[in-house]
Amino acid sequence: MDTIYCEVVTAERIIYAGDVNEVLAPGVWGQLGILPRHAPLITSLTEGELIIRKEGHEDELIAIHGGFMEVRGNRVTVLADTAERAEEIDIARAEAAKARAEALLKQPVSEEEFERARAALRRATLRLRVAERRRRWPRQRPPMPASEGR
Repeated sequence: MDTIYCEVVTAERIIYAGDVNEVLAPGVWGQLGILPRHAPLITSLTEGELIIRKEGHEDELIAIHGGFMEVRGNRVTVLADTAERAEEIDIARAEAAKARAEALLKQPVSEEEFERARAALRRATLRLRVAERRRRWPRQRPPMPASEGR
């Protein structure tokens, strides 16, 4: 099976680096699927789930909050504003952040505070969704039937 090298980085650290079979990223215009030998591409990313597939299973699930992705040669580079691997997410902390944001949104606040609370709610909700999805993931996907897309 062909591979493409994928690196996911933030200003603070390398989140993921390795050969993969597929990268699914949250583009600003929709989900992007990157396979080996993909055409060159530079695009903005939005908040969402970055899924890395390797050897027939979803190897990594990462919550990202904006950034850019470049595909060049046989390499995908994701420069995320912030990113967290699913297993690093502190669920209790994310639930508390979500509750704080929801409470703030119910109060009369300035437009700036309202927008900050909405952004905090989006971040917390994404973190919880990624953590829950990872918890439910089977480590191995069933093989694709021969009649499907090969």
